[in-house]
Amino acid sequence: MALSLALNTARSSLQATQSQMSVVARNIAGASDPNYSKKIASLVTQGGAARVAVSRASDIALYSKMLSSTSDAATQKALLDGLEKLNATIGDTELGESPAARIGALKAALQQYAKSPDNVIMAKAFLTSASNLVTTLNQATVQVQAIRQSADVAVSNSVSRINDLLTKFEKANQEVMRGVAIGADVTDSLDNRDSLISQISEEIGITIVQREGGDVALYTDSGIPLFERSARPVTFTPTTVYGPGISGNAVFIDGIQVTGSGAPMPLNAGNLVGLTTLRDDVAVGYQSQLDDLARGLIEAFAEKDQSGGGLPDLAGVFTYTGGSGIPTIPAPVGLAGLLRINDKVDPALGGSYDLIRDGGINGAAYRYNPAAAGSDKAFADRLYGLLTSVDADRPFDSSFGFGASSTLLNFSTASASWLQGTRQKASSDVAYQNTLLAQASESLSNATDVNMDDETAKMLQLEQSYSASAKLISVIDQMMKTLLNAV
Repeated sequence: MALSLALNTARSSLQATQSQMSVVARNIAGASDPNYSKKIASLVTQGGAARVAVSRASDIALYSKMLSSTSDAATQKALLDGLEKLNATIGDTELGESPAARIGALKAALQQYAKSPDNVIMAKAFLTSASNLVTTLNQATVQVQAIRQSADVAVSNSVSRINDLLTKFEKANQEVMRGVAIGADVTDSLDNRDSLISQISEEIGITIVQREGGDVALYTDSGIPLFERSARPVTFTPTTVYGPGISGNAVFIDGIQVTGSGAPMPLNAGNLVGLTTLRDDVAVGYQSQLDDLARGLIEAFAEKDQSGGGLPDLAGVFTYTGGSGIPTIPAPVGLAGLLRINDKVDPALGGSYDLIRDGGINGAAYRYNPAAAGSDKAFADRLYGLLTSVDADRPFDSSFGFGASSTLLNFSTASASWLQGTRQKASSDVAYQNTLLAQASESLSNATDVNMDDETAKMLQLEQSYSASAKLISVIDQMMKTLLNAV
């Protein structure tokens, strides 16, 4: 009986050690997988024999912190990527292609023209400068809408990815629950499920609720169920064509709006939040600044009634498609894209440079130099008046935070500074959130990842234990042979 008991004990030890070695081998093999958590083989006594129960290293608090950091970093990265593209509307300041640089060039050309009001070359240079400014504002509007369109496509892709991940998550969650129910090793299934949760957190801020039987429920960071027993549908209708007056559609989760101004429980973090903020807030705000700059430009070069008849002010050198009056605050949406040079001052379109110098674009009542044969000084008065108007403070939309009034140049500079400042802040926020994410990931890694030195040392200890158990079985075998031979 003593030999039999010793044999059973040695055999149980051998099997337990073999199972532990298998777990260590899994850890070593999964050490390079970022989604792998260290497996822990614990000895459990059952019915007088030892068996191995496999669990995995985990830390819910650190994991939740890593998920929130992932969502926050994704928000800022999506916003920064869009701001980098918006920054292209300003371009390299040394190349002089920003709206502010174009206004500076326009002012310089107007000064030269005023000094030589009868010089066709100076008139042409001024008109070229004015056309360049119009082109810059037109192209900036096109770029802003293209960026909004690109963000809308990215939102659609994000929604598709979330739905795909939720479908996979539902299968992974069911696999874990089945394994828990039958007492199987579900540690690899848990790793797979956590990997899917991490990927979902890149797109949308989430919180995790652990339930009995290995079940998990997912909620958005605003409290809307995303997965509860089953995946909830995330829906979005893309907008095919974007213009300044077109608003992007909202994202819905299980029929509840989660983005946009009308959302009762809006999302707080994730790629979706960064994209919709770019599309609906930042880009729209910058477009409004461009529109107000165009409005100020039309106002600065407007023609006033010179006949005393009380006629309204009308657009002069700068006008816009679909109107001839002076736009009011707030500027019409998309005005920067509609801005153009008045055909009547462009000789290539049948116009005349003289209308810039003398006025009268809108008829005889708006003519500043009635006598065509006036002196050079008389000719220059209108040009110097335009120069004064360019330099004058005029009302602008105060909601931008640049003040209630400003010159054209100062307003355009403030707009460029706002864009640069917003981009720099987003860049700093990305760096900060990435640092937090790295720290959270490192802390979680220290708690759950595989340490190769520890696993190698553990494998050596298990090999020694295995050898000892095998040696004991060999000795018992010899003793039993000797006993049988004696009988």
